[in-house]
Amino acid sequence: MTKPTAGTLFGHPKGLFLLFGTEMWERFGYYGMRAILVLYLVASVQDGGFGWSSTEALSLYGFFTMSVYLTPVIGGWLADNYIGQRKAIIWGGIIFALGYFTLGIPKTMLAGMEETVFYIGLALIVTGNGLFKANVSSLVGDLYEDGDHRRDGAFTIFYMGINLGAFLAPLIVGYLGEEVNWHYGFIAAGCGMLIGLTLQLTLANKYLGDIGIEPSANRTKGEEKPHAPLTPQDMDRMKVILIMSMFSVIFWAGFEQAGGLFTIYASEFTDRDLMGFIVPASWFQSLNAMFIILLAPFVASTWVKMGSNEPTSPKKFALAMLFLSIGFFVMLWATMIQGGDVAVKVSMLFLVFAYLFHTLGELCLSPIGLSMVTKLAPLKFTSLLMGMWFFFTALSNWLAAFIGSFVGEGEEMVNNAGNIFMGVGVGALITGFIIYLSAGKLVQWMHGAEGEASHTLEGKLEEELEVTATHEAMPKNHS
Repeated sequence: MTKPTAGTLFGHPKGLFLLFGTEMWERFGYYGMRAILVLYLVASVQDGGFGWSSTEALSLYGFFTMSVYLTPVIGGWLADNYIGQRKAIIWGGIIFALGYFTLGIPKTMLAGMEETVFYIGLALIVTGNGLFKANVSSLVGDLYEDGDHRRDGAFTIFYMGINLGAFLAPLIVGYLGEEVNWHYGFIAAGCGMLIGLTLQLTLANKYLGDIGIEPSANRTKGEEKPHAPLTPQDMDRMKVILIMSMFSVIFWAGFEQAGGLFTIYASEFTDRDLMGFIVPASWFQSLNAMFIILLAPFVASTWVKMGSNEPTSPKKFALAMLFLSIGFFVMLWATMIQGGDVAVKVSMLFLVFAYLFHTLGELCLSPIGLSMVTKLAPLKFTSLLMGMWFFFTALSNWLAAFIGSFVGEGEEMVNNAGNIFMGVGVGALITGFIIYLSAGKLVQWMHGAEGEASHTLEGKLEEELEVTATHEAMPKNHS
């Protein structure tokens, strides 16, 4: 495999910034579409939506996001074994864009086939996502030789692109969807995907060389080594992966209320009047990405300053659960102010602080995720355990929608929302306490892998920004 020779920018190969732009615009499309999806479904037919109940909308949302986290397993396998990462990205981008533009077809042109076309659009997005998502990040690692000290900094830049796209998307797509026309929002998401696709089609050969063209399986044939039998240490490490994967479901099931229940709450029960401007409900979904960009350097420097007193990965996970529960207790406070009255609107600050605490929780998850699987999994079970992590991530998205669907309709929504917020908050608090008590045994079962975390500010910053990619089931290629 020949490395590109197009020169450098800020000390990195120019191909890194091509991948940065490609991923940023792809995430712009996805997070933009996701920001308005539930709002579009529950909007009345007169307002251009489908007029679904909150339960129906959240159930569909959960099934959709669950599928989004499962298909990269198939897309990654196809790219590795048959078509290569570059073709997977191109085909994935085309199918992605077709999905967004299918959702953007005005209902007046569909003659009674509105829901059928809508489902076709979602299926195209899920398919395109499977081909695209798992493969862009793997190209970042291939830009650098083994041992290149710039690699960690490269992923820091790359993850910033993910968060920048996630920040901008609800602001632009959300505004167009809510304030102009839902279909314009979906079309804007498709245009974002087309920009990323155009960057790949026009610049990839120049700035990426032949990286990602040949399936990786062709490059590794003959390199496989016989796998030794599992040792007791391997079994212990696999137990850690299984336990932390199951606990992660609880965290993400709470965190993912952002795209469902929190968005409905923002739309129905939040006073969004800001000096005469009505803030679109979808805009609140930008807060998570904004807080990651702003707080990741602070959190990273905090861990570095703590030195040997830095909490272990399981204790950080317990802290993440604490922050998650605080966020839900903030929302519980909001419902208590409402007192069961659906006519009462609460301050936007409740949602702002809920997103703040949830983002702090997410930033405490940096040692947990795909990086944990790559560090702990026995070689012959790495793919299997990676697939298990994807499965649990998908399960958490379905569970998030299932929990949110109990919000109900009409007068009962405020009380039901309060019960959900209290239940998830208490559940997260109890889970965090259990993890904290188990931290010593979990670290013992890691058999030294816990000590492999970075101790530099640059490395820590990469870990903090990586949480978004880890949650999105985007494995980082260290090869």
